[in-house]
Order: sequence, then C-alpha cells, then structure tokens
Amino acid sequence: MIDKIQANVEEVKKKHSAILSAPQSDEKTKHELEDLMADIKKTANKVRGKLKHIEQNIEQEEHSNKSSADLRIRKTQHSTLSRKFVEVMTEYNRTQTDYRDRCKNRILRQLEITGRATTDDELEAMLEQDNPAVFTQGIIMETQQAKQTLADIEARHADIIKLETSIRELHDMFMDMAMLVESQGEMIDRIEYHVEHAVDYVQTATQDTKKALKYQSKARRGELIDRIEYHVTETTDYVDSGHKELERAHHWAQQARKKKIFIIICLSVTLVILIIVLAVVLS
Repeated sequence: MIDKIQANVEEVKKKHSAILSAPQSDEKTKHELEDLMADIKKTANKVRGKLKHIEQNIEQEEHSNKSSADLRIRKTQHSTLSRKFVEVMTEYNRTQTDYRDRCKNRILRQLEITGRATTDDELEAMLEQDNPAVFTQGIIMETQQAKQTLADIEARHADIIKLETSIRELHDMFMDMAMLVESQGEMIDRIEYHVEHAVDYVQTATQDTKKALKYQSKARRGELIDRIEYHVTETTDYVDSGHKELERAHHWAQQARKKKIFIIICLSVTLVILIIVLAVVLS
C-alpha cells in the first residue's frame, strides 16, 4: 500500500504540472487530482492503522517478556515500513506545498496583469480568506481577457483552499508517524550499526577465503610441480641408464663380431691344414 501511495504522489505531480501549464482551468484534470488526493488520504489512513496494530502487538509481546527472533524481525520490519511511510508522506506534503507556491506565484502575476500591485504579505492575507471576491475588489473588468484572468485567479485560490484543507487533514497523522519513527531512531541506528558490521565481517571473511583459496591453489600448484620435477628427474635417470646400457650393448656386439671373425679364421686355417694332410697321405 505504501508503494501505491508513492505511485499516486507521482501522478499528483503530473496533474499539478498539467493544471499549471493549461491556459484555462481544466475541470477534468482537477477532478482527477481530487480523486488521487482522496485515494492517498484513504490509503494513508489504512497504512497508519495497520502500523498502529503491529506496534500494539509488539508492545504486548514485550510486556509479556516474550523475546524471540520472530519478534525482533517484526520490530525491524515495522520500523522500516514506518520510516518508508513517513518518507512517502513527506514527499507528498512537499509536493502540495510546492504546488501551493506555484499557484500563489501565478496569482501574483495575474494580479499584476490586471493592474493591481500586491505584495507577498498582502497576497498571503488574501489567500487566508475563503472569499474569492477579495481579488476583484477595485478591479474594473472591462474586457473578456480581464474577466478570464480573474476567473483563473479565483480557480487558483480555490485550489489553494483545498490544498490547505488536505494538508491540515493529514497533519496529525503525519506528526504521529513522524514521532513514532523518531522514537525508533535509536533502535534503527543500532540495527544499521550491526548490519554495517555484519557486512564488514562478511567482506573480511570473503577476502580471507579468497586468500586461502589462493594459497591453497599455490600449494597445490607447488605440489604438482614437485611431482613433475620428481618424474622428470626419474625419467632423466632412466634415459641416462638406458643410454649407458646401449653403449655397453654396442661394445659387446663389437666384441662378439671380432670373436666371430676370429673363430671363422681359425676354422678356415684348420680346414686348409686338414686338406693338405689328406693330400699327403693319399699320395
């Protein structure tokens, strides 16, 4: 419902601008503005009633010495909603006051057009009177333009009267809620303090976690590098050992080849000797 009030306040601002920019009084837009203001008043009273009801329930539980996480949550929610409600209604009040000032300035300019010089204090005194005729006193309405100007002045005056009535109607409710929020200020400050510190703790924990992960990653990386270096060293040793064994095998192959040649030569010589001996015996 607070969001609804906020949306209606924005619509009220648009209606104010439309009314002030119109060359003549726009009754349709004024009726729409009045409907918006009535809806804001109705909704604001509902919100106020609900916030009061929540506050009473919280006080009853506190008097019965009930303290729980749920109660603390509801107190925080009540404080947050109350503060938001006051902020929205403050904006609405500021919007109305601004519109009153703009209407007043327009009346002042239009009075100057009619030839009636009026000070700011005199105009305020005239606005306080619920009598539109105060603006026509001493003015001769000879032209249609003058009549239209005075009609517009009277319309702006009526707008200001309605605005002041609306502001007075909401004043008591506004002050009541403003005092409630002010009394909650210390509690809200404590909540914000704890929230801020909780955020700091979370940020610190997050940074520490990142550091731990970084160190862990470095440690794992170092362990992996150690393993790789170990296996590289082992592989190098195996290669060196294999190279040495290959050299030995090559050496043994050369020795075996030499022995094989020597045996062949010996067998050949022996065979020649046997042939010679057989030839001598047979002859």
